[in-house]
Amino acid sequence: MAISLQDAVVQSYIVYSAILALKLLAVSTMTSMKRISRKVFANPEDAVGLKGKVNLNDPEVERVRRAHLNDLENIPAFWLLGALYVTTSPVAAWATLLFRVYTVSRFIHTFVYAVVPLPQPARGIAFGIPYLIKWYMGIQVILHYATAL
Repeated sequence: MAISLQDAVVQSYIVYSAILALKLLAVSTMTSMKRISRKVFANPEDAVGLKGKVNLNDPEVERVRRAHLNDLENIPAFWLLGALYVTTSPVAAWATLLFRVYTVSRFIHTFVYAVVPLPQPARGIAFGIPYLIKWYMGIQVILHYATAL
């Protein structure tokens, strides 16, 4: 099977992958902005240069940092599984829906985790939906290619 950049599934995957990459950059910036606003830094040279202090346990900074780490743990798996899923020739509307719901859910996860922390199950649901999407895509890849073995 040839993959074409003209394929709607491929284009959808590319768009949502780019959005997620930009999201990773944005959450990294959020962590830096939170450190600067609270004047707490991880490195002494930053603390001196920005007239703050070294503190690795500031609860507000750590919350944003944990949201970023959660993205770093989950978004690369989406990129891999999504790319493999694209090779199974899924229905374009369904694949686009999966990519879109995954992306929106990751934004909601960051929002309810780091921007306006909400009580559970908000964060759990925002984490669980994309988690299930990754499992679905991975299983579809295995089923698609296992029959060829």
